[in-house]
Amino acid sequence: MTVKEYNRSVDEYSDSVYRFIRGNLKDEDRANDIVQDSYEKLWRHVAEIDYPVVKSWLFTTAYHNMIDIIRKEKKTTTLEESHLQEMIYESHYSDLNEILHEALERLPEQQKSAVLLRDYEGYSYKEIGEVMGLSEAQVKINIYRGRLSLKNYIGTIETVI
Repeated sequence: MTVKEYNRSVDEYSDSVYRFIRGNLKDEDRANDIVQDSYEKLWRHVAEIDYPVVKSWLFTTAYHNMIDIIRKEKKTTTLEESHLQEMIYESHYSDLNEILHEALERLPEQQKSAVLLRDYEGYSYKEIGEVMGLSEAQVKINIYRGRLSLKNYIGTIETVI
């Protein structure tokens, strides 16, 4: 990859990588650090990476950096049956965006990341699998379970409105 292609990748992909990481961590400073670290790693491997795979490489690197941070902070949670009742949201509230973000925060990291990559960033199942290091079937399962949990948490549209 050339310096011009590297600069182009910064212009084209840095915002979407940032949005993806910030959507998972809800911390702008850490998201900025992860994006910067990802581009620094890209610069160190600039001779080895071809431009057509840069987007996938950046998302994969940023995702793994994020997971490392989460593991260090021991914030990884698992969704158990006992938590399903907590996911049901029944009060009347009109700020759908806030409810959606609250529901996303309750998802396990893999489900949350898969849903964000699919529904917010528009990645295919195959691309998500490459970024997260999962098979296409595992990605589909994570997205299905994440969407089901979101649906259970949010409830019906009448509850929200």
